[in-house]
Amino acid sequence: MAEQLPGVALLAVPVVVGALAVLAGSADAVLSARAAGRPVRAAVTAPLREGARLLVQQPRRVPGADLLLVRAGLLTLVAAAGLAALVVPVGGRAVSDSSIGLVWFNAADVAVWVAFWSIGWGSNSSWGLVGGYRFLAQALAYELPHMFALVAVATAAGSLRLSDVVAAQQGLWFGVWMPVAFAAYLLAVLGLSAWGPFGRPVGPEVAGGLGVELAGVDRGLLHAGRGALLAVGAAMAVPLFLGGGAGPWLPPALWWLVKTLVVLGVLVGLGRLGPAVRVERFTEQAWLWWVPATLLQALVVAVVVL
Repeated sequence: MAEQLPGVALLAVPVVVGALAVLAGSADAVLSARAAGRPVRAAVTAPLREGARLLVQQPRRVPGADLLLVRAGLLTLVAAAGLAALVVPVGGRAVSDSSIGLVWFNAADVAVWVAFWSIGWGSNSSWGLVGGYRFLAQALAYELPHMFALVAVATAAGSLRLSDVVAAQQGLWFGVWMPVAFAAYLLAVLGLSAWGPFGRPVGPEVAGGLGVELAGVDRGLLHAGRGALLAVGAAMAVPLFLGGGAGPWLPPALWWLVKTLVVLGVLVGLGRLGPAVRVERFTEQAWLWWVPATLLQALVVAVVVL
């Protein structure tokens, strides 16, 4: 079992997740500026300047919009990322080393579905509603491969506790002998955060989709929630597939940070490799290829363990 972090560590969770989210936003802004030939230096602080601008911007009021539903969805988005972060072991220590850590993480993912749909439905905008339904279709496509990837990890470790998952990788990281599950997990992280090629629910071709009627703090919460989900997904990849804080010379917590930053960089880079994926195309490919591939991966793991 992992050593339990003191209760005061709860206060550090939003700080660490927020810092990683800002870092991801900065890296994305830098890559975008380089591609457009704009100065890179200004892009480094773009997320912070955008956050400050949204804090003082007046919120937008749409007649007939369900403001309570929209804000409940926005807060759920941020809360889901925070709750998922509680079970991430950092160098052998976690805020909560729950015996059902993997299930807890996946439950937070499902809460994201409710959050995105609530934002789209409550906005009383056709574009927002299209964005919400696009996310649901996208989520249905990535969720099964994601679950089979987690099943493969739990089967190999013989436990749903994340400290046991890390301990089971002492000889060989799961990411090495479960490449399909690892790839499916990374795609799912991009999907659940509506990031990069899976950003069509908030894409410009639907006038901003879920965020079309959001302004001020509300829009800031949408950006913060998506960034936090990407950051927590990257942090969780380390105990699931990269041996947790295992590594020579450096303290385990520092190894966890290094690996998290590498995964976060890969996710941001993947988001810039190609155009946005059409939801119907992704759904077709997921059912034809990703579901069978991850199911086969889980079966191979089960045979090896037996």
